[in-house]
Amino acid sequence: MTGLADRLVAAVATLFSRVATLLARLGIIERERLTATVDLAWPRVLTGFAIMSKQTADLAMVGTVLGAPAVAGLAFAGAYWTVGKFVAIGLAGGTVGLVSQNYGGGESARAALLVKQSVWVALALAVPVVVGFVVFSDSLIALLSSDSAAVGYGTTYLVIVAPALVFEFLNMIASRTYAGVSDTFTPMVVRAGGAILNVALSGTLIFGFGWGVAGAAVGTAVATAAVTLTFSWGMFGRAYFGWGASPVALSLGGPQFDRELLGQLLRVSTPLIARRVVQGIATFPLLAITASFGSATVAALEVGRRVRNIANSTSWGLSIASSTLVGQELGAGEESEAKAYGTQIITLTFVIHLFVAAGVILLAEPIATVFVDEPAAVALSATFIAVSAVSLVAMGVDGSATGALRGAGDTRIPFFASLIGLYVFTLPVAYLGTVTALGETALYVALVLETAVPAAVTLWRFRSDRWQAVSRDYRPDADTS
Repeated sequence: MTGLADRLVAAVATLFSRVATLLARLGIIERERLTATVDLAWPRVLTGFAIMSKQTADLAMVGTVLGAPAVAGLAFAGAYWTVGKFVAIGLAGGTVGLVSQNYGGGESARAALLVKQSVWVALALAVPVVVGFVVFSDSLIALLSSDSAAVGYGTTYLVIVAPALVFEFLNMIASRTYAGVSDTFTPMVVRAGGAILNVALSGTLIFGFGWGVAGAAVGTAVATAAVTLTFSWGMFGRAYFGWGASPVALSLGGPQFDRELLGQLLRVSTPLIARRVVQGIATFPLLAITASFGSATVAALEVGRRVRNIANSTSWGLSIASSTLVGQELGAGEESEAKAYGTQIITLTFVIHLFVAAGVILLAEPIATVFVDEPAAVALSATFIAVSAVSLVAMGVDGSATGALRGAGDTRIPFFASLIGLYVFTLPVAYLGTVTALGETALYVALVLETAVPAAVTLWRFRSDRWQAVSRDYRPDADTS
């Protein structure tokens, strides 16, 4: 077995070396930068794949047992969960950018205090969101559909899963903190383990105990809490069997707030939070428009978007790598190297997503059969999957470009990019399908515009180099200068 393992490692190393050489010759990314990028990206890619697969598995299991109305109900409840989670992602995005700059500049204590600010802000944001979702769950779901069955399923799921948002906020902060100090392996192990636990629990409760939608919600809530408990060990500076102790560890003692760091965190995070909330809120009118075509179309749209999220797992890693490497180089005062990293990671993302999108399009129909079995439903879902795959390329480019800007603390333009893309292009085009002969074709065009417009804007901002000047206000030496 040892000999076989050695041969496999050698084969992988040889393959990576050949790919690295090819990419360098094509001018996509230099070998050293590719190595640094891959070291950070691959754990995040696996993390993203595990988390997105877990959510999609819940959808498939519930759909198998209860059909399209249950899938639609999960889509409605998931829209609210996503808004809450997007707030956490925005806050965590500010955290990774500032932690990477301070850690790259040799200010570990300052980075640790910044993480503490992030935790307090996360709790302050999460608690009222959870209370609102639990108290008004039925009314919130009913805003999106008149299908009583779908509303019932969605309400059940939201009531049970909403409290887990508190844990999800903390998980996001922990994950991005590790990324900011160039450790994406630890959060991969913790979050991927949580995803496996989620699928196991949900499957047992759905099929073994017949809990249906409630089983999926309980599985998600318990697994999310377990991830938080596991993260807390390393975040307080304790090692997991010799590895994974955070070098910017939290502590219960010492100062709890720092006005300057808190101000920086809020300035950087607020546009990211706004961007994510804008994206999340846009899902509601999009779902309401789609619901006018029936629950089957809502289910097909949700399947397409979930498959796109899984395929976009590569962007999880490349975007974080872009933030971390650009931020650390800026923190060390190496602006030209920061630009080189950002440019080449964006190019690499574009190439990778071209191949991933082509693969998804070729397999669209077999993938659709995992969720539905009626011929008409399979055909509709396959079409949405293929269109979502087309939009995947721009989604990846936007992720890496935004990652570079985030590493610099330049987060306002990505917010406006999403605002324009969703509310000026995506939703109006989708609405045209309800008042013209375009019908569902308008939804297909809207899905592409949803990612293409923000990608164009963020890429323009990155090429302008103005983000380098923005970053100078957030570097460790900004106070003394």
